[in-house]
Amino acid sequence: MGKRVTVTYALWAMAGPLGLHHLYLGRDSHALLWMLTFGGFGVGWSRDFYRIPAYVSEANKEAAGVRRRPAPPAVGPVRLAGQVCVGVYFGVVALIGLNTLSFFYLLVLPLSVGAGVHLVSSVGQQTSDLHKTLTACVVTSPIFYGSSLSPLPISLAASFTAAQHRKFKPPRSPESQKLVPRLTRLALAWLAFSAPLGYCIFHNTTATLYYISDCLAALLDVFWFFPWLRGVVEYLLLIPYRMLCFFTGGGYTEEAWKKVLEILLREYSHQEREALTVLSLTEEASLEDITHSYRELVKVWHPDHNPSQAAQAEEMFLKIQEAYEILLRRHKFDRHK
Repeated sequence: MGKRVTVTYALWAMAGPLGLHHLYLGRDSHALLWMLTFGGFGVGWSRDFYRIPAYVSEANKEAAGVRRRPAPPAVGPVRLAGQVCVGVYFGVVALIGLNTLSFFYLLVLPLSVGAGVHLVSSVGQQTSDLHKTLTACVVTSPIFYGSSLSPLPISLAASFTAAQHRKFKPPRSPESQKLVPRLTRLALAWLAFSAPLGYCIFHNTTATLYYISDCLAALLDVFWFFPWLRGVVEYLLLIPYRMLCFFTGGGYTEEAWKKVLEILLREYSHQEREALTVLSLTEEASLEDITHSYRELVKVWHPDHNPSQAAQAEEMFLKIQEAYEILLRRHKFDRHK
């Protein structure tokens, strides 16, 4: 039975930002992309209104067994821009999750960016070479190690690599089109993406928000020489802010947002005071004081230096690490205010 345009539009209107209409058409990669980005940050969902007839036609042709052209698909500027943006988005999410796991930075960050780029590459009838895309990410990542802007160059390298190796997807087998396996794969992919981010947000809400603001400030600095482009980026970045204001205050009111920030700042102030206590510092401590105290205490409480009380030393060592990261994030935030 062929797919209907009217049904697709109805699903688009009811749950379009969650990709329900793409799931109906068998476009699972597109559905997953919309689930993770809430309809391409709203822009992609709006664009779907004009693209739905073409999507339905593609789905019906595939169901009828119409073969695709053997030549590689043309490079689409919208797809390329989407690859870069989603790659950066996945990279920022990875940075938030890796904020206290720097050991995995060189591996998880490029893999996350590559996964975002490849997800956009696999939308519709097209796909790309996943291994070459991930290789480009892994090779580029060490060059920009430690930079808040690292997801951008990694995503650019991966996007151009994916564009060079674009191709059409092979015909799908009947087994791969069954609904239950498809929903299972989508659920597992959504969980893998959202679980680390959710843990960071609920485990340390305010510190996570400060870290996000640090990344966004660094990103906006890239566009300082293009004021109009910076304005567009700022508008897109303010969409989540406006949505939060809407859900917390019933409208786009600054008072509702201020109340939320006050609650979060109280929570963070408590954590910061505890961190200062752990490092034996005062509120006036500079970055040099924080770093010096951290290095001295790490030497004292390193588990290798305390074999007789290894468990206690390890617990204290972890507290010192956490305290240092909290104060370091606070210092970075103050610098960008």
